[in-house]
Amino acid sequence: MANVGSLLNVLWYCAYGVLLAGFAASLFVKPPVRRKLIRILLVLGCFVVGAIFLAAAYGKMKPLAGMAWSWPSSVRISLASFAIQVDSYQVLSPAAANTVAHILPYFELFLGVWLISNILRRFSSLIASVTICGFIIAIASAYLRGLKIDCGCGIGPPEQVGPAALLRDGLRFLLPAVLVTIGAFWIRRNPPNAPIPDASSIENADQSSAVR
Repeated sequence: MANVGSLLNVLWYCAYGVLLAGFAASLFVKPPVRRKLIRILLVLGCFVVGAIFLAAAYGKMKPLAGMAWSWPSSVRISLASFAIQVDSYQVLSPAAANTVAHILPYFELFLGVWLISNILRRFSSLIASVTICGFIIAIASAYLRGLKIDCGCGIGPPEQVGPAALLRDGLRFLLPAVLVTIGAFWIRRNPPNAPIPDASSIENADQSSAVR
């Protein structure tokens, strides 16, 4: 399992690198090529962002060390442990923290599958971006209040709230989600049959405006 996890991690970073490079390259190509490139990048980007949420859900629901998978007992124990992490942020009441801890992993699982399906990308990527922003705000709030707690993200080894966790969430999680959101809305606003003005038409329009 460790080897599989390492392989998946490497593949994710490769896809992440291709995604960033592709969106950067799209700024320097002609509009027809840009549209085709962005459509391909959106499929890849949805997999990248969807994998983040699936990994987060798995990290919160997987059995604790020394335990075996068993539905639903091991998941209940894992979510109870996650509820302690949510409560450690000292924002919600214990009852509310417990409710959030039992809903959030299933929401992340649903959102991850939705993103990978590439259905209604504008909405799934927008919800993903807003969700990650919420996580970042929670981590920043805990750090500014001087709390020495783990972020509880469920991805990778435990990490204490602070600049490193904020940088990770901003660059690795929020950036691809925002790129996919922008790309999805751009595709929607620029249909394939939309006329693309050339330099001469723009110049003629400017001259007509000047005459008027």
